[in-house]
Order: sequence, then structure tokens, then C-alpha cells
Amino acid sequence: MAGHSHWAGIKHKKGKQDKERSKIFAKLSREITVAAKLGAKDPESNPRLRAAIQASREANMPKENITRAISKSEIDVNKNYESLRYEGFGPHNVALIIETLTDNKNRTASNIRTILQKSGGRLGETGSTSHYFFSCGVLHIAKDKILDEKILDLSININAKDCFSNLEYHEILTEREDFYKIKNEIEKSIDSFLYSGIEWRPQTYLKIAKEESDAVVKMLENLEEDDDVQNTFVNCNIHIN
Repeated sequence: MAGHSHWAGIKHKKGKQDKERSKIFAKLSREITVAAKLGAKDPESNPRLRAAIQASREANMPKENITRAISKSEIDVNKNYESLRYEGFGPHNVALIIETLTDNKNRTASNIRTILQKSGGRLGETGSTSHYFFSCGVLHIAKDKILDEKILDLSININAKDCFSNLEYHEILTEREDFYKIKNEIEKSIDSFLYSGIEWRPQTYLKIAKEESDAVVKMLENLEEDDDVQNTFVNCNIHIN
């Protein structure tokens, strides 16, 4: 898996560089609001809320935005969001998993279907692409936080799924159901993450050419523009400039 580009990581890096972050902040705020509505307002006793707040800090979202998003969970009591997953295919038959938070699933499905069709893809049935992926927790830790051998020992001791180090960061993979538990254990030794989240990783990566990758990236960016879309995962190597 090392060395392969995946959209979640690319999107994260692009988000750090973009001057206009309102779209990113809006998605992060929605996740914080939903997490606070579904559980405790205290992040220490609400793992989903704690993860959402940490993701917001990783994206440099202002503290007042985070506070406002938590407060909104008490104001919008009649507005309920559903976490829905869509599966489909993009240009050059790449497989997609699209995670959404929506208060109108008909609108969301219609928007996603239109975006995929315009890119030469199509919306699939539930289960049409999920077998191309596996779901796991992902944690990226800066190299200056801990030595390679130390992070490997730590990963073994806390029963992580996998661990490797590259020139930029350490990556730890967890089973999906162990993500919050293992993250809590790592937080006892590490005070911050470069990135953390639950992803759908491809079982194998589809190889596509540079010009084909451009069409896939365009589709992914169009999906990200939709307010209801939280995360998008694709089973191909993405070439970026």
C-alpha cells in the first residue's frame, strides 16, 4: 500500500493549500454537529465528536467555528442528518464509495447520479463496489514525533492492523471497529496527528494513465463540491501535478 496515491490523502493535502476553505469547514462543521447531536457534547466521552474536532484542527479550522458547530446541535433539534453510503463507477470504470451526511436523501442521490453520469460514470446498487475495498482506520504521525522502531513497537503492542514509515510520516492502519480505541492509546504517547480518519482502501489499485487520472480527479472534485458529500474513495492510483 505504501507509495500509492489515494483521494482521501490528496484531498487532505489540497485542503491545506487552498485559499478558500469555507467548503471544507462546512463539511467538518456538519460532522461535528451530528456527532454532538448523537452523543455527549463533551469530546472526552464522545469518540466520534473528539475525532471530528481533531480533524477540524488538522484543517486549521478556527476554534470559534468548532464551538459554534457543537452549539448548533442544540439549536437544530428538528433537523436530522443521515449517514448514507453510495457506490458507483467513474470514468474508465474506476470503482467509487461515496459517504454522505444528508437531510434529504433524494436530493443527494440525484446530485451524485448527475455528477457521475456527466463524468461518464454511473451510480450503482448497494454492494456493487464495496467488495473492491476494505474499511479501516488511518492515522498519520509526523516523523519528528517518534522514531521508526518506536512507532512499530507501539503499533504491535496496541494490536494495530499495519504500520509503515515513509519520508514524510508514519502511517498506522487499524480495523474499523478498533479505530477510536487504538487512537486513544496512541494519544497517550503522541499529542497530535497529521491526519486521522476512517477510510475505504482498495483491495488492489487499478492502474490508469495520467490523462485518465485527470478525468477521475475532475469527477472527484465535482463530488467534493456537493455539500452533502463528506468523503469519496476510489480504487485507482491518482496522478497529481
